[in-house]
Amino acid sequence: MLAFIVLWAGTQTEIVSYLSSEKAMALARFQRLWPRMKENYMSKVCRRAFCSRNEEKKMFKSEIPTEADVVVVGGGIIGCSVAYHLAKLGKDVVLLERDKITSGTTWHAAGLMVTFGSLSETSTEFRKYTKSLYQSLEEETGQSTGFKGCGFIELATNEDRLEEYRRVSTFNRKCGIDVQELTPDEILSLFPLCKVDDVLAGFYVEGDGRVNPVDAATALAKGAKMSGANIVENCPVTGVIKTKNGRAGGVTVSVGGSTQEIKAGTVVNCAGMWARQLGEMAGVCIPNQAAEHYYLITDEMEDVNPDWPVIEDPSSYTYIRPEGGGLLVGLFETEAAAWNVPRIPDNCSFTEISPDWDRMSPYLEKAMERVPRTLEVGAKNFFCGPESFTPDLAPIVGEAPELPGYFVGAGLNSIGILTGGGVGKLLAHWITYGEPDMDVTGINIDRLHPYMMNSLYRSHRVVESLGMVYQCHYPFKSMQSARDVKRSPIHSRLEKQGAYFKDVSGWEGADWYAGEGKIAEMGKLSFGKHEWFPIWKKEHDAVREGVGLIDMSFMSKFLVQGRDAGKMLNYLSTANVDEDSEMITYTQWLDDSGHMQADLTVTKMTDEKYFVVATDTMHRHVETWMKRHIGDQHVVVTDVTGAYAQINLQGPKSRDLLQSLTSHDVSNEKFPFRTAREIDIGYAKALCVRITYVGELGYEIYVPAENAVHVYDQIIDKGREFDLQHVGLKALSSLRMEKAYRDYGHDMDNTDTLLEVGLGFTCDFNKKIGFKGQEAVEKQKKDKSHLYKRLVQVLINDPDAILFHGEVLKRDGKVVGDIRAGSYGHTLGGAVGLSMVEADSKINAKYLKGGKWEVDIADRTYPATVSLRPMYDPDMKAIKA
Repeated sequence: MLAFIVLWAGTQTEIVSYLSSEKAMALARFQRLWPRMKENYMSKVCRRAFCSRNEEKKMFKSEIPTEADVVVVGGGIIGCSVAYHLAKLGKDVVLLERDKITSGTTWHAAGLMVTFGSLSETSTEFRKYTKSLYQSLEEETGQSTGFKGCGFIELATNEDRLEEYRRVSTFNRKCGIDVQELTPDEILSLFPLCKVDDVLAGFYVEGDGRVNPVDAATALAKGAKMSGANIVENCPVTGVIKTKNGRAGGVTVSVGGSTQEIKAGTVVNCAGMWARQLGEMAGVCIPNQAAEHYYLITDEMEDVNPDWPVIEDPSSYTYIRPEGGGLLVGLFETEAAAWNVPRIPDNCSFTEISPDWDRMSPYLEKAMERVPRTLEVGAKNFFCGPESFTPDLAPIVGEAPELPGYFVGAGLNSIGILTGGGVGKLLAHWITYGEPDMDVTGINIDRLHPYMMNSLYRSHRVVESLGMVYQCHYPFKSMQSARDVKRSPIHSRLEKQGAYFKDVSGWEGADWYAGEGKIAEMGKLSFGKHEWFPIWKKEHDAVREGVGLIDMSFMSKFLVQGRDAGKMLNYLSTANVDEDSEMITYTQWLDDSGHMQADLTVTKMTDEKYFVVATDTMHRHVETWMKRHIGDQHVVVTDVTGAYAQINLQGPKSRDLLQSLTSHDVSNEKFPFRTAREIDIGYAKALCVRITYVGELGYEIYVPAENAVHVYDQIIDKGREFDLQHVGLKALSSLRMEKAYRDYGHDMDNTDTLLEVGLGFTCDFNKKIGFKGQEAVEKQKKDKSHLYKRLVQVLINDPDAILFHGEVLKRDGKVVGDIRAGSYGHTLGGAVGLSMVEADSKINAKYLKGGKWEVDIADRTYPATVSLRPMYDPDMKAIKA
């Protein structure tokens, strides 16, 4: 291995390669020279950041108001964007910055402005809007953002990266981004110093590029000020005011040693890497964690053209772009280092961290090899600064479940500059109109859980989450750090059956089973069929033909009790959930505009006792939705998720197996579809519900945690007579997808209406109490606008293709949608998924049959079949057998 040594010669530095035997000397020399390098570079950065500081002092010098509509805390790119967009909407806004605008992490951001790269429509729209905003702000405010549309190229250096980027490119083009695939020679013509001998292709967006983060934030702040916002620097927030009715009511600030209150109806936490600590003041869970982030800036290079595009090469951990007459070489290493886990210092500003040369030199060496000329010139700086990252590498956005009126925009995972405009616009709309106008199911703050705040969890997970930025994003890859947080009561039993566990909202979920006494290995990750594909098929077939046991203890479970429990749940639910006792009802919850908020079941046990079960990803969302609709009603909501194991028996033989386990009559006559009744199994009592999520005769058995192992053992003992198979979540997914069963947060989101997703059949329009969102549903039903946007099932006719997410659906060569969720239909004989189709004409059976349907997967086109009805058992004969 080679190590780098930095030699000082006047104002010039030179990077020279040394053998690893001289590494210690190189490190020592570098450390001695580092203070002078840092001082030299920082003086230049500070001059650039504060060249117009006198003007800014006037701009941001405001009297601290005593009240406002909204208080925004944090003067980085996100806080300035939120203030800008709120002010544009006519809100009385005050932005409070504890020190100086951009002094947290914005000031040292690398400034990439890239629209390419995401399979999330929300993130892609954030990027598109942000780029457009940066291009227009100078004309509006007179302050340049430094935007330069020099282009962007993503390098694919192996077959898996090529597959990933072709999949992303197909989706990005659907979103309106002109992505071009380049040959190595074409890459070289745009960036002549780039080494391309190992490059398979480049993915080029001509209008992407870079921006000056300080200038961009300043332009947003100036625009906010021009629209009436107050911006106050040197004003640290010391607390959050709570009203008598439990809402955020403003903040307290420290001014000259005294405390002052600012009353406001809404508080927005945009405090960046301090967001967690600010949230703790109000009891709000914001589990972001700072980590070290590096880039090197070379000395001037005469052969560098400042108009060259940004190069990104994840396989070399790097992005490279022109900067200051030389090149900036940025790094995202595979294993990161957490920074100040216990607490981010309150007084740190424009922070630089002494670089860990020993840890980073292998990554830097690999990165610089992409442009070998960087090894021959000097370095102005090897910079290390803090950036904050989240447990799942998605931003933290939305209204806190713990405190109404408290919003958060933080945890941007090093893409705050390139998404900041979009995040600010979304939050401003949400605050102003009471609901978001984009899909937020994947970024909503209520997806996160309090245990993630633990310092040990954060310190372990951030190492992996930052490292995931530049790793190949395989569909079946699961986070490996900070695991075993939550275990099913029967976890140890499943382990003995060779379960391969994956992270399911913090739970250990059995994805598939290698077999008793075997150790499950994922094997080589890919975008194709893995070596355990036959196991997946076997488990799938077991449910279709026999009986399978599925552990779903991770599902969110709530006991809802009280005199008004039925009344409240019935108002929230589209279906009538307050009819007969001992009955389960599948239903949706909507907001006032008729958009989806939850997809779940409600079981009425008695007139004052109900059991609500929702998907794991919507745990806190569902809980919060209920609690915020209680008002003065006599209702108590209790989270009992961990109190019960959920053991599902599914398949044609499930009734026979269940009958052998209990003294209760579970015949079709005595225990019909939707029955929910307590039964005995062995020495235990369990709630048994006849319902299915796989499209077969089946039962969900809810067992008190202390009895779960006993009940499991009873099932396994009797199950041998029926060839009972353990079935994992891979098969659950393929089984439900064949039946076109929906999953809120995956193939449905908060921008969809009930009729658009094809669930209008759950509505009971004749309930005396009505249901939340009913007026909007009835309006859409009358105007039939939902017929132009409908969720359809898609089957690929080629059995070799696989669907995951983001593949593009075409009708007669025209893009009409994308796959929101996909799997492999072992019974149907091909990949199957769900896609929201939008068209100019009515989407009905005639429309579906009248077109040629195809799916683009990584630039390959496959014939497909589409349907509005489930392709498997559309008449529900198996379920009601």
